[in-house]
Amino acid sequence: MMDQARSAFSNLFSGEPLSYTRFSLARQVDGDNSRVEMKLAADEEENDDNHMRSNHSHVTKSRRFNGNICYGTIAVIIFFFIGFMIGYLGYCKRVEPKAECEEIASPESQEPEETDEYLPETPPRLFWSDLKAMLSEKLNNVEFANTIKQLNENSYVPREAGSQKDESLAFYLEGQFRKFQLSKAWHDEHFVKIQVKGSAQNAVTIVAVGSGTGYLVENPTGYVAYSKNGTVTGNLVHANFGTKQDFESLSTPVNGSLVIVRAGKITFAEKVANAESFNAIGVLIYMDYSEFPIVDAELPLFGHAHLGTGDPYTPGFPSFNHTQFPPSQSSGLPNIPVQTISRASAEKLFENMEGNCPPAWKTDASCRLVTTQNRNVKLTVNSVLKETRILNVFGVIKGFEEPDRYVVVGAQRDAWGPGAAKSSVGTALLLELARIFSDMVLKGGFKPSRSIVFASWSAGDFGAVGATEWLEGYLSSLHLKAFTYINLDKAVLSAGNFKVSASPLLYSLIEKTMQDVKHPVTGLSLYRDSNWIKKVKKLSFDNAAFPFLAYSGIPAVSFCFCEDVDYPYLGTTLDTYEELYQKVPELNKMARGAAEVAGQLMIKLSQDFELNLNYDMYNEEILEFVRDMNQFRTDIKEMGLNLQWLYSARGDFFRATSRLTTDYKNAERTNKFVMREINDRIMRVEYHFLSPYVSPRESPFRHIFWGSGSHTLSALLEHLKLRRKNNSAFNETLLRNQLALATWTIQGAANALSGDIWDIDNEF
Repeated sequence: MMDQARSAFSNLFSGEPLSYTRFSLARQVDGDNSRVEMKLAADEEENDDNHMRSNHSHVTKSRRFNGNICYGTIAVIIFFFIGFMIGYLGYCKRVEPKAECEEIASPESQEPEETDEYLPETPPRLFWSDLKAMLSEKLNNVEFANTIKQLNENSYVPREAGSQKDESLAFYLEGQFRKFQLSKAWHDEHFVKIQVKGSAQNAVTIVAVGSGTGYLVENPTGYVAYSKNGTVTGNLVHANFGTKQDFESLSTPVNGSLVIVRAGKITFAEKVANAESFNAIGVLIYMDYSEFPIVDAELPLFGHAHLGTGDPYTPGFPSFNHTQFPPSQSSGLPNIPVQTISRASAEKLFENMEGNCPPAWKTDASCRLVTTQNRNVKLTVNSVLKETRILNVFGVIKGFEEPDRYVVVGAQRDAWGPGAAKSSVGTALLLELARIFSDMVLKGGFKPSRSIVFASWSAGDFGAVGATEWLEGYLSSLHLKAFTYINLDKAVLSAGNFKVSASPLLYSLIEKTMQDVKHPVTGLSLYRDSNWIKKVKKLSFDNAAFPFLAYSGIPAVSFCFCEDVDYPYLGTTLDTYEELYQKVPELNKMARGAAEVAGQLMIKLSQDFELNLNYDMYNEEILEFVRDMNQFRTDIKEMGLNLQWLYSARGDFFRATSRLTTDYKNAERTNKFVMREINDRIMRVEYHFLSPYVSPRESPFRHIFWGSGSHTLSALLEHLKLRRKNNSAFNETLLRNQLALATWTIQGAANALSGDIWDIDNEF
């Protein structure tokens, strides 16, 4: 019946509505206005219906069907339908579901009933000051030191990646995420190859030249993962920390020799790669007293020599069990054997060496430069590859408006030794932050717009393997969804200064956080140096934030309360809770400070309408690169090239950022569609600085600013310097390729930032 009435009315009036109130017919979904509007509309409908029923009651049928009466009757019927349908359509515009409309339209319910029952109100959006105070209050009630201690119980039991203790801790964390009532908790399995000590012992031996006789210096307890297996013999040369500059400044060539280097300054993998580039045949690494003054002279040391991250035997591929792996390996694997030795063994080697180490090295007095003429050193490494299952554990608080956009907060879970400072601190922070943020959502009224993902990685000691395998597995979508990674590893190593390494996109947000947070012990603001950006160091290969930035193009940050010197027990059997607490008696306060830094970053990134990513900072980075290139204008001109195209690309990027800033200023903050479009443009910036012209398998760290390889801007500058230093080693074809690819990568980033293709207005 109602369908027939609708059809008749539609045919008669061509579907055009005839009833309007002084309120918009658009449905209001927020606040009390929708209830007020619906009530007023219902009152109008009631009056119209009563009026029509009154008219209808005064019409009487005549026994004589003359024309006037027929026309009058038809008119009354038409007016009745008009009034009825006005009320019906007006009310259905405002009331859901359909069953209510049909009920209202029925004769039994023409009179809408008055009711005092209202829909529940949406809690108001909390302001930043409220959220900051809530976070601070909840942090005050957490005993971080106790959590760190609990995670470090039974420290004598190995927590190496894939071990029973590592797996048990993984399931414990997943259970805790479920207990905290996160939106979802799960884990990913990966099957990776790690290198461990074999049944045959590694050895360092002093041998006499000619006779081959000698004596054993050490069967080291520690080892370096992914070392080349084998035995090499030669004279031993000290190369300080093993930096490129150290090798270049040596008076004794290392070609065909073993080298011994001090731990610190750069990663093991970089030391080994530098030694190999200068044709060394093996590397020994030790901790000297000047850099590590409290270390036991017999203490073993662990590390890895892969110049990269992830499983080096599945480069570019995610190590899921169903993946058919090709027979390949990372180009970052060393081709020479590497071994860590104790300081006591290093001093034994120095007894068979001559030449004092330069005073500029500021090392131990026992340090010597090269073995005597009748002595050589033999190094034997017998490590084995082992395939093992590792678990990455995740928990998520889904965003209330943009759940498909998320900030990832992560920490390494495994450790070669007890791992108190290296992994337990970060894991404790991760666990407590997950609990606190869940409580803020469930009980405090915090409704983050975007999602927050809590991640516990395994195999971090082997080069951020867990984190990298996850990135490789979901690379095609992560750059469209994950907009920031916050690394919690080694966040507390002392009660010293606050230090940070990060993508430039996060600098402004970090500065605001530093201004808001006070040092847990001194009470002074963390923001004490307006020139702090100039002191920011690049993320190292050993940092889990590095593959997020350099491999996936996701802005990342890593921070710590630490000293200028390295924490002495990382990667050793003395990385225990007791040693950490002795070095940092204010451990609970310092961990609370680290949690507050991470928590404030998480709130600001997930709460605000706009993404707090400062894309303008890359204008400074590009400008600095152009300035460096200008020093070689003569060289470039001699090759028949010019920098005009690079200048144009830099100009286009500047115009694109300026246009985006203008669009942002003119945007209506409450318009979610406009803000999402602007945020998406911001999210593209970091990703589009990954060079599209190199293979992620051959050169996984494709970022032209922070990656590694010939495609990077630093490599381009180094190649130009080589032209002046050693022209015979300079490759002009490579330089032309480097300049072209750098130019077009910057241009591509500018185009992506501009938005749609019809908004691109470059100056080429």
